[in-house]
Amino acid sequence: MSVGSGLHRAHAFMVLATGLYRASHLVVGVLAVVQHQRASVLSWLALAAALGSSVAVFAPARSRRRFGVRAALVDVGLVGCALPFVVYAGGADRAPGLSWVMLLGGSASAVCAVAFVRTPAVAGAVAALVATHTAGYWLAGADVAVIASHLNALVSSAVLSRVFWWYLRRQGGLLDAATEQALAAEAERARYAERIAHHRALHDTVLATLTAIASGRADADAPSVRERCGREAAYLRRLVQQHAREDVAPGTAAAVERAVRAAEGLGLRVTAQYGRLREMPPHAAAALGSAVTEALNNVLRHSGTDHAYVTVTGDGEGVEVTVVDRGSGFDPRAVREGLGLRSSVGARMREAGGAAEVDSAPGEGTRIALRWPA
Repeated sequence: MSVGSGLHRAHAFMVLATGLYRASHLVVGVLAVVQHQRASVLSWLALAAALGSSVAVFAPARSRRRFGVRAALVDVGLVGCALPFVVYAGGADRAPGLSWVMLLGGSASAVCAVAFVRTPAVAGAVAALVATHTAGYWLAGADVAVIASHLNALVSSAVLSRVFWWYLRRQGGLLDAATEQALAAEAERARYAERIAHHRALHDTVLATLTAIASGRADADAPSVRERCGREAAYLRRLVQQHAREDVAPGTAAAVERAVRAAEGLGLRVTAQYGRLREMPPHAAAALGSAVTEALNNVLRHSGTDHAYVTVTGDGEGVEVTVVDRGSGFDPRAVREGLGLRSSVGARMREAGGAAEVDSAPGEGTRIALRWPA
C-alpha cells in the first residue's frame, strides 16, 4: 500500500476520527476527577493510565497511519476492562462516579473495530467490554436502564466504527484501482505518442538518408553524408536499446532522447545509455529534458570536445541522468553566482522538485548529475 493511496488515506482518517473520539472521553474524565474525585489517588492513577495508553495507541498510529493490533489489544484490556474496577476501588462506588471511565470503553471498542482485521476478534473484544462494564455497573448499584443504555452505546461505537471503516476501505480500494487504470492508460498513451514520434523521426532521417544514397542523389563517401549516417546509426542503436528493455519509462526516455537528438543535430557526438527507468510526471520529464539539453549545449559551447556521454538510470525512488565530457573543464568557484550551469540547469531541476550537481576542474572535463526527485 503506497503512501498517499486511497487505503492509506482511509486508515489515516479513521485514526483521526477515533483519536478525536478518545480525546472527548479524556476531557470528560479530567473534568469528572477534578470536580468530584480530586481526593482519590486511584482515580488520578486511572486517568494517567488512560492518557498513557491513548498515547501508546494513537502516537504510533498517527505516524504509521494505521493502528497496531497489540497496542489496541492492550488498550481494550487496560482502559476498557480494568480501569472501571480501579476507579471503583478508589471510592467511586456509585454509577455517576464510574460514568467517565465507562465512557472510555466506547472509544476502546471503536479502536479495536478498526485495528482488528477479523470480525470475530472485534466481537470478542466487544464481548469482554460488555461483560466487564456490566459487572462494574452492577457493583455500583446501577439500574437496568442505565446499564442497557451504556451497553447500547458501547456496542454501537464498535458497530458504527466497523461500518465506517469497511466503507472507507472499500472506497479507498476503488480509488486505487481507478488510479492504477488511469496511470496504465496514460503510460499506453505515452508509448503510442513515442512510437509515432519515432516513426516520424525515422522517416525524416534514416529513411530519407537511405533513399538519397540509393537513388544516387547523395555520395555515400562524402564526409557530410558519412557524419549524418553516423548520427542516425547512433539514434537507431539507442532506439533498439530502449525497446529491448520493458522497464524503460517511455515519457522519461523520450524527453532525454529529444535532447540528445537536438545536440546531435548541432554536430555533437553523443554516446547514450539507458538503464531501468521509472515514469515521471510530465512537468518533471519536460524539466529533465530541458536540463539535459542545456548541459549538452554547454559541451558544445565551452568544452572544446565534440563528444559527450549521457547515462540514464533509475530505480523505484527516482531518476538520475549524468552528462559527462572529457573537455577542458572549468573551476566552478570562478563562476559568478547566478550564472553558469548551476543557475541554468539547476534552476530547471529545482522548479520541478529535482536537483543538479556540477563537478568540474580545469583540464579534467565536466560531469553534470541531474536527479529527480531531489
